[in-house]
Amino acid sequence: MNKCWVILLALAVGACSSKKDKFSDLFASGKSLGQVNKRLDEASGLVESFAHPKHFWTLNDSGHPAEVFLIDDKAQIQLVCKIKGVENRDFEDITTGPGPIEGKKYIYVGDIGDNLEKFPLKLIYRFPEPVSFDSKEITISDFDTLKVQLDGKIRDTEALFVDPVKHDLYLVSKREDSVRLFQVTYPFTTDTMVAKQVAILPFHKIVAAHITYSGQELLMKDYDRVYYWQNRKGLAISEWLQSQPEILAYDRERQGEAICWANDGNGYYTLSEAVRGEMGRLLYYKRK
Repeated sequence: MNKCWVILLALAVGACSSKKDKFSDLFASGKSLGQVNKRLDEASGLVESFAHPKHFWTLNDSGHPAEVFLIDDKAQIQLVCKIKGVENRDFEDITTGPGPIEGKKYIYVGDIGDNLEKFPLKLIYRFPEPVSFDSKEITISDFDTLKVQLDGKIRDTEALFVDPVKHDLYLVSKREDSVRLFQVTYPFTTDTMVAKQVAILPFHKIVAAHITYSGQELLMKDYDRVYYWQNRKGLAISEWLQSQPEILAYDRERQGEAICWANDGNGYYTLSEAVRGEMGRLLYYKRK
């Protein structure tokens, strides 16, 4: 890791807002597509559906039922999936990836938040992406529970993603001066799996991350910035995330905790929690 850029970037990240940021012009400014309703007042995760293009899976964090929502490209709820017999300790992120049946897409619901650092295990619920449905609400009773223990001490995490190439699962810690990147190697088991720490990154309060389906571009965000990496040298994820990212122009949301790539790679989306009664908006940033 280049120590010079680590020090400079760490100083920039420590400031709530800095005029010294050099923003990339790879993507246009955010375009508001619609506003979610009050049932999604604490949206904290986002991923585009494969079965329903231009629709997005999202969820609420702690204090809400164990539910996953499918919203359309106007941010309106089209489906609610209730996960049977599950408590929402602190749902914080959602993504898609492979599963037990080859060729089928699965949803990964990350019950990974832990503000008080008291839960020894991260719980990740995995089920096949619903393809068709006859009503606005369905119950998910057939799902896997992946139990993950972080290498080292208990940490708060709010970001996870699945490598589309090797299928490994990654989590990113939140409340440290330099966040930790953890890796769970595929294939996954029903036993408790240990997430190995594979990198230390000079960021603070990372709340979301997503990788393109080519496996070559990755986004992370904190509350003030969106960071962008491109893997130009064919490196392992733990290596190329230690290179200097570009900082993308970002229409700052007051409580933005969700980001995802468009499936076609032509842009990315963000979504925020409600703040002072104002509901979050689905924003799209088109690649130039």
